[in-house]
This record gives sequence, C-alpha cells and structure tokens, in this order.
Amino acid sequence: MACTMTTKTLGTTGPSVSNLGLGCMGMSDLYGPADRGESIATIHAALDAGIALLDTGDFYGMGDNELLIREALRSRDRDAVTISVKFGALRDPAGGWAGNDARPEAVKNFLAYSLRRLGTDHIDVYRPARVDPDVPIEETVGAIAEMVEAGYVRCIGLSEAGAETIRRASAVHPVSDVQIEYSLLSRGIEEEILPTCRELGVGVTAYGVLSRGLLSGHWSPDRELSRGDFRSFSPRFQRENLDRNLALVEALGGIAEASGASVAQVAIAWVLSRGDDIVPLVGARRRERLYEALGAVALDLRPEDLARIEEAVPAGAAA
Repeated sequence: MACTMTTKTLGTTGPSVSNLGLGCMGMSDLYGPADRGESIATIHAALDAGIALLDTGDFYGMGDNELLIREALRSRDRDAVTISVKFGALRDPAGGWAGNDARPEAVKNFLAYSLRRLGTDHIDVYRPARVDPDVPIEETVGAIAEMVEAGYVRCIGLSEAGAETIRRASAVHPVSDVQIEYSLLSRGIEEEILPTCRELGVGVTAYGVLSRGLLSGHWSPDRELSRGDFRSFSPRFQRENLDRNLALVEALGGIAEASGASVAQVAIAWVLSRGDDIVPLVGARRRERLYEALGAVALDLRPEDLARIEEAVPAGAAA
C-alpha cells in the first residue's frame, strides 16, 4: 500500500512517531474473535506502510496482545518501532474488570511482566490505563520515572486523565502524551484537556477515531455482534441511539463521496486535521481495513470540507 507517512514528535519530549498509529487491542480482546495470522499480517502491513507506533495494554487478552506483538516483531527491527503500553487495569479469570492498581510497587511489577512478554529490554511509552483514585498521580509517575532512570522505559504517558491530573503529573516528570478518545462523535477533550496539553507541550494519541466502528461506514443496524463484543451493551449501539448515530454517518457519507474518499477516511482525516500534536490510533484488525485507513493520510480536507463536516456532525450530536 503506497502512502505518504510522515513523522512527528509525540509532544515536546516524546519519541518521533508516524502520523498514524496502530491500536492492537481488538486483535486480542473486547471486539470478539480475531484471526491471529491475519492480525500479525496486519501489523506487518502497517510497519511496511510506515506506521511505527504500536499501542497495546498488558490487560488486553490478559497479556496475549503483548505476546502477539512480540511474535509480529520477531523478524523486524525493534528499534524502528515505538511500543506504547498501558498498565494497571485488573482482570479476573472470566475477563471481568476489577479496578486499577497504580501503586509504585505495582508499576514495577507490571513493567517486569510486560518486558518479558514483549521480549524487549525497554518500553518506549509507559502509561497507567486509568488514574487510580487511591494513589496520588505523583507517586505513580514518580515510580515510572525511576524506571526511566533505570533504562526500562523511555517516556511517560497518561491515559484518560483530566486537566488537573495532567498538570500534576507533568510537574513530576515530562509527559509525552495523553491517550484519550477523540473523534467526530467524541469531542469532550476540546474544552479543557486539549488546551491544557497544548499549554504543557503534551501530545495526544487519539483512540476511538472511528467511534468503535460507528464511523467506519461499514456498520449496519442489523449487524450481529459476537459474544464478548462490548459494543453489544455500549449505549451508542443500542436501538434509537444507533439509528440517530447512523443518520449522522449517512450525512458524512455524502461529504466523503464528494471528496472521492470513504467515510472512515474522512473521519480519520478530520482527527489528523485537528493539529500536528494529535496522532490518531487506528484499530484495524485486518489488512483491508488498514489499507482503507491509510488512505486518510493523503486526504487533504479543505476549509470548506471541514465546515461541511462540522455542519453534518456538530459537536455533541452523538446519541
């Protein structure tokens, strides 16, 4: 797949990354069964296309996702890839959620296991998956900073953190980026979080840029969801909400057609247009979806296109 992938610095202190990243969660968890061989082939295709940022979490598939990435990178240059890992989410044997643990001793324990599963001597960006309400963020970031000093971690990131937490964390150690949901249907960060990040020189890695498939242009109201797919109980995918949200996608489809692009490409390109400090993470599990997403890089949205998109899908329009 030929595309013009460029690089940018993640925040003012982070690593140099591609302007798109690959979110690997769905290859192991939460979206139903995935084909392991196709997942590895998709990672290889992403690397071949110039995507050099892979995002995972130690709790995706209870470690399976990290093992998958290790296998995919076995024949590749590890130093040419930026690996971002989230930690701290607790699971039970049935896959349920049991809170978060971001105590300093837990930080180092989780890190040790991730390094072993990934088969690497360092993680490029290490971040708590959620802020632990029982642990001051200063203690969590301080523990990761010790691991930076020891050489096991290159940069510190955050995930799903509010503006005040970002400020407090940045006072302890430079924060490369905040990973948080951002899309045409999820624009909550624009009011306070994004301005704070820009003030502090913190980048944003945006997940959910296709709103978990809603903005892909491939969703239908009668789609059958497999067991284990969390969208089966997500409010945006339920009854009247889904009908209203798909009407927004239909309006976006007219703009995409006029631009000679797909709905997914327009949605990703919109996130790219929001600033050079924002890196969209695409959650493709198959090569065909990856290739479609890559087309967004070459899509140049003009001011009039952006105005039409804003009119079709205004902030707060999602049900």
